[in-house]
Amino acid sequence: MKKISTLLLLFLTISITNGQTIYSKAFGNSKNKPVIFLHGGPGSSSVYFEATTAQKLADTGFYVIIYDRRGEGRSKDGDAKMNFQEYFEDLNSLYKKYGLKKATLIGFSFGGLITAQFAEKYPEKVKSIVLVSALVSQQESYNTILRTTKAIYEKKGDNANLEDLKMIDKMDKNSLDYRTACFKHATLNGYFKLKNPDQKAKDIYAGYDTDPLISKYVKNEQAVPTFWKNETLRNIDVSACLKKVRNKNIPIYAVYGRQDGIFCAQQMTDLGKIIGSDHVKYIDNSSHTLFIDQQDMFLSSVQNWIK
Repeated sequence: MKKISTLLLLFLTISITNGQTIYSKAFGNSKNKPVIFLHGGPGSSSVYFEATTAQKLADTGFYVIIYDRRGEGRSKDGDAKMNFQEYFEDLNSLYKKYGLKKATLIGFSFGGLITAQFAEKYPEKVKSIVLVSALVSQQESYNTILRTTKAIYEKKGDNANLEDLKMIDKMDKNSLDYRTACFKHATLNGYFKLKNPDQKAKDIYAGYDTDPLISKYVKNEQAVPTFWKNETLRNIDVSACLKKVRNKNIPIYAVYGRQDGIFCAQQMTDLGKIIGSDHVKYIDNSSHTLFIDQQDMFLSSVQNWIK
């Protein structure tokens, strides 16, 4: 009878979890220090971190929670607004679901913008922050893309793309078209992919085709337009948020790849002035998906910073 009751309890727990609008999963011992991973986007998912790194981070002594924001990844919701207020609500729901009072937030890429604003709004809930390839000033990243791709096109004598950059420079900086055009040139020049990954990274990427988590993942291509429709803060700089968070004695750490084309050395220097230069790691042979490109460095950095 006791065995049946235990199985029934497990079944009910799984059913309730699967019935939630927001997909989430925890790794490790719940008694360990909680860490929440915020994925990129809009329209992305925690699937890549879940498939490659979440359990490994938990194995170093953390209670790791991953989730997909409402309307993104596995959190299907046709009514999702996908704006910052909804992002904060989703994150707060995780605290309630897992019984958390404080947690370390790992903000990856676009997730960094959410992390900084959430920490400013709810400092009592944030133990520390780790920014990973995280956007801080969106415009500075756009500027970096446009400046560096211009140099590439000038070297190649690519007049067509140089003319395109001139057109982009005249666009409304808060428009979706501007954002799309900037990232088009970043993608065209391989800014999000590492050209010469080491063997460990190659092995991880090789598993993409066979891992069911990744192979079944379908990106919501309407997420970015939905965000633009429902959010007024479309091209922001969260430097001021980070300063306020730091002033509340919440430690902030950051790790970026030197081959990540949407950031530059000056951006790392500027970030170091806010959070402390000794809190910033600028790692070689790594592009945007740093937790894969330099997984061991990522894991050791997080462990040393927040253990």
